[in-house]
Amino acid sequence: MNSKQHSHKDNLQVIFEDNHLIVINKRAGDIVQGDKTGDQPLSDVVKDFLKEKYNKPGNVYLGVVHRLDRPTTGIVLFSKTSKALPRLNKMFAEKKTAKTYWALVKNEPPKKKDTLVHYLKRNPKQNKSYAHKNEVPDSKKAILHYRILKKLDNYYLLEIDLETGRHHQIRSQLSAIGCPIKGDLKYGFDRSNKDGSIHLHARNLVLTHPVLKEKITFTAPLPNEPLWKACKL
Repeated sequence: MNSKQHSHKDNLQVIFEDNHLIVINKRAGDIVQGDKTGDQPLSDVVKDFLKEKYNKPGNVYLGVVHRLDRPTTGIVLFSKTSKALPRLNKMFAEKKTAKTYWALVKNEPPKKKDTLVHYLKRNPKQNKSYAHKNEVPDSKKAILHYRILKKLDNYYLLEIDLETGRHHQIRSQLSAIGCPIKGDLKYGFDRSNKDGSIHLHARNLVLTHPVLKEKITFTAPLPNEPLWKACKL
């Protein structure tokens, strides 16, 4: 993994911030929450950023609301108050948020747009989810909607709306229809991206503000990378 890619407090891409929320455009390679690798998680980077920005002497409160896979880029929302966190958690749990992703795949999907329904079974040892057409023991139903947004020279840009939020859902489901995401070796793409990323980007998030109660939409700019640049619509 290219260490230059990682976020630290001086290069953090803040999309939005108010008293209650902070929304970050995550880089490939950042982990959202601490894990067994011991690498500094994005949550700590954001805490450092807030501590410095507001010159706070003690600990900074930050609530993790949702996660993105390590090689994925795009929107990550954090709560800045203990009041907002349970409200946000409830919204995500009750699917009252709308998440849209962009993905680049090499093979043309079977249809211009479609709804994919699979049953995903997670293998924790491999950290991988297998997509099945029919229900199998311990599987979870996964639903997404995709449409082709643009055809590039060698790739297709897909827009994906998630109806469920399963482990590696988009990666597994697109792979199951023969369209693995560029750079995603784990799910069948033939080679990895140099920076360890995959071409999957959490593009939009729509939700009701937990305190102000108004609807807001966040959009994460695409990574500064040639192929993503070609995706400008």
